Amino acid sequence: MSRVIIDVREPFEFATGHVKGAINIPPSKLMAGDKRLNDIPKDAEIILYCRSGSRSGVSAHIMKSMGYTNITNGINKDQVRARYGL
Repeated sequence: MSRVIIDVREPFEFATGHVKGAINIPPSKLMAGDKRLNDIPKDAEIILYCRSGSRSGVSAHIMKSMGYTNITNGINKDQVRARYGL
């Protein structure tokens, strides 16, 4: 099973630094059904993060309502890097 890391911050925040390999999909794009979601299997391991964990928590609920089943709120980029060795 694959691991997908999604940075849910806004593009200008993503541009200031992000976890290597992360894709940038803010909550508004998730709710709109961003086409990149079509490439992510519903059972893939998904790690979400933002700046404080708030937006990633909301995004986790959005994705669960879309049928994604293996979602972790990684809180922020530093915690994701430390926990997953990225």
